[in-house]
Amino acid sequence: MMNHLTLKIVEVIKKSNPEQTHSIEIMHYALSIILNTLLIIITSLCIGGLTGQLKETFLALFSFILLRMSSGGVHLKTARACNIVSIFICSLIPHITYLVHNHFIWINLFSLLVMILCAPNPDANAQIPKEWYLGLKIISIILVSLNFWIHSSVIGLAFLVQSFTVIIPLQRRPIK
Repeated sequence: MMNHLTLKIVEVIKKSNPEQTHSIEIMHYALSIILNTLLIIITSLCIGGLTGQLKETFLALFSFILLRMSSGGVHLKTARACNIVSIFICSLIPHITYLVHNHFIWINLFSLLVMILCAPNPDANAQIPKEWYLGLKIISIILVSLNFWIHSSVIGLAFLVQSFTVIIPLQRRPIK
């Protein structure tokens, strides 16, 4: 359904200005990323609002996205799978923080170790220059390290989940 909607929007855009727009394929790809991201954010925030965890859900989304931008990580095979898993995780994190209060330091240490050893682990399609890797690693390390000072279980769990996406696809490239 989302794919069909995206295609219809792109076709309207292309018809309105065929000479100054990119190909339908390129615009479809870009718009589908935007719409899928919006779907994840809006749905997660709606769930957070309905369950009384709006602020915490926003914090989980923001933390996950921020670390993901610098550390990379595995992508699921389909946009639908990504939507479902992302909404589930970002909506669940605020409701399970009580489970990790006693393990906060270990969760942060694990995430920090993953960032030190494995970040960044960008998707092959990202085409990030190798010269940026050290900077992205440093940003990832700083973000996780900041949570030792902030001491947020929501941020810690979001970083933990993101850390798993960084180490899962290690067969794509050697650890640096």
